[in-house]
Amino acid sequence: MTHDTLTTPEGRQIAYHLTAGQGPTIVFLGGFKSDMGGTKAIYLEDWCKSQNRAFLRFDYSGHGDSSGAFTDGAIGDWFADAQAAVGLIEGPLVLVGSSMGGWISLLLSRAIPDRIAGLVTIAAAPDFTEDSMWANATPAQRDDLATKGQIALPSDYGDPYIITRRLIEDGRNHLVLRDPLPLPFPTRFLQGTADADVDQAVALRLLDHATGPDMTLTLVKGADHRFSDPICLDLITTAITDVLNATSG
Repeated sequence: MTHDTLTTPEGRQIAYHLTAGQGPTIVFLGGFKSDMGGTKAIYLEDWCKSQNRAFLRFDYSGHGDSSGAFTDGAIGDWFADAQAAVGLIEGPLVLVGSSMGGWISLLLSRAIPDRIAGLVTIAAAPDFTEDSMWANATPAQRDDLATKGQIALPSDYGDPYIITRRLIEDGRNHLVLRDPLPLPFPTRFLQGTADADVDQAVALRLLDHATGPDMTLTLVKGADHRFSDPICLDLITTAITDVLNATSG
């Protein structure tokens, strides 16, 4: 499929699809090692087209059709990519962040709160490099990170994840659960109870930590991390509609 490309201030080539329509623009932020061709991104694009709603999906550097190697990237890079991508758009945004994209959406919310009309997260994984990868690393793995610069972790989605020392160290510069996290706009967190990658305790911690006037968490019994079956996809668009209605109201 053809795509447009933008060049970030750092010189990275970011592939994206921007659908014209009325605002606020819905922006989908994908997960760790995922791409903009996934089920949720395409479903939301089709839904936005049916609603005449502006929509943006894109690939972080080292992901999908964008430039760079995945193992060269880190949270700060992908956050900067997201900042460049939303810079394509004028006007307010509704961010929809999935897994790592939930973390990136929280960083955007903190950086440009005046542009954010609403936020929906799906199995958000804020601070996962520290609270999951580093916290669960064995002494031998921590030693390998220090001496070899990387380790391999098994993945349910294909090849093992190569985790670099830079990913861990850079992640510490972008943590969102250690300092105040105001979300001064309608916010909807979605989380499956059968998620083997992001425990529902993370969603509860995020809900407890963040502050805002209109914030809810929906737990979906039996839903896994993909959150991509018809019921879950419908819940995502329901949450977006709820945010849009709250914003316009």
